[in-house]
Amino acid sequence: MKLTVIIVSYNVRHYVEQCLNSLYRALNGIEAEIYVVDNHSRDDTVEALTRSYPDVNLVASNHNLGFARANNIAVKQSESEYVLLINPDTFVGEGVISECLKFMDEHADAGALGVRMIDSNGNVAQESRRGLPTPMTAFYKMCGLCKRFPKNTRFGKYYMGYLPWDKPVEIEVVSGAFFMMRRASLEKVGLLDEDFFMYGEDIDLSYRLLKAGLHNWYYPATILHYKGESTQKSSFRYVHVFYEAMFIFFRKHFGNMSWLLSIPIKTAIFFKASVAALALAWGRMRKALGFYKSRDRYPDYVFIGRECAIKNCRRISRKMGLNARFFTADSTSLPEGHNAIKEVCSINTPTYVVYDIDAYSYEEILKIFSTNPLKNLSIGTFDMRSNKIITNKEVLV
Repeated sequence: MKLTVIIVSYNVRHYVEQCLNSLYRALNGIEAEIYVVDNHSRDDTVEALTRSYPDVNLVASNHNLGFARANNIAVKQSESEYVLLINPDTFVGEGVISECLKFMDEHADAGALGVRMIDSNGNVAQESRRGLPTPMTAFYKMCGLCKRFPKNTRFGKYYMGYLPWDKPVEIEVVSGAFFMMRRASLEKVGLLDEDFFMYGEDIDLSYRLLKAGLHNWYYPATILHYKGESTQKSSFRYVHVFYEAMFIFFRKHFGNMSWLLSIPIKTAIFFKASVAALALAWGRMRKALGFYKSRDRYPDYVFIGRECAIKNCRRISRKMGLNARFFTADSTSLPEGHNAIKEVCSINTPTYVVYDIDAYSYEEILKIFSTNPLKNLSIGTFDMRSNKIITNKEVLV
């Protein structure tokens, strides 16, 4: 077996299905298997995947095991040459995985590989390439110097903003949203550290690969990553888990450093966590007292696809009361997609541009958005088989 793809899911059924649909296309011609480890979802993820994806190896846990432990379960059950950890809130271009495998085959000293991630507006995600959060790198990030001087080799190292985006380059930390590695590398350094429940395990594993003399790479193939927009980042639990992961990494790898340095770093982490928690508490108190922000306007929709898909999208739009426009086209008749439609590119209100995935490939959709990112336009997809419209915020049927 060449490749095992592992997805850990938790209450994100529709996003898992979208991810799987893109993987099926990307894995065409590759000897591969897919594992989905469900962390005791409260939705009907397990039932839906069992019914619609019988060839997926489904592990249905009766507990929320966390990201590291859930991935490790699937790694132990598989025997492939390569392993790919991928988030459920992603979809990949059709050529991404074959390109990545080819690169790994040609670089025997590669420990892990990550890719170019874009968000739902088409903007490249800084998290696609990161430096190790050493005490000083973490300090520059937390005090704002990284944001102020993103291309500086010292201050901007957290996101390695001085590196090019259009060619393969060595990096230090590979994102867990798309983390490809050799099984031999895992056997050499060990599996994901299960002390990390969620967040930080990718940094830890990347560091252990570097310590073993291997090299981590960024490869300029594009995927969509909703960046955890399906998770509750506005919760106190998120603040606790995220900053606890920072403490775990710091204690594990820099616990023996001088107290003159360790105390300021620990204080900074605690301060950042406290500020985040206080901001959440203040927001909730304002809401409880009736101080609301101005109501966000409902998004508009632009649908682009084949005539049969447009017909179904019209039906859904009428049922949901959407403010929508429709364009019958495909990648042959309109290869630039919405970028070639002046009235769409000039929209200044939040709008989802929804593509029929049988009229445009995932790779073409990603290229269209990343070529001309616009803050008011976000990616949406429509699949005739499921009759679902999927965006970063909602699923419409």
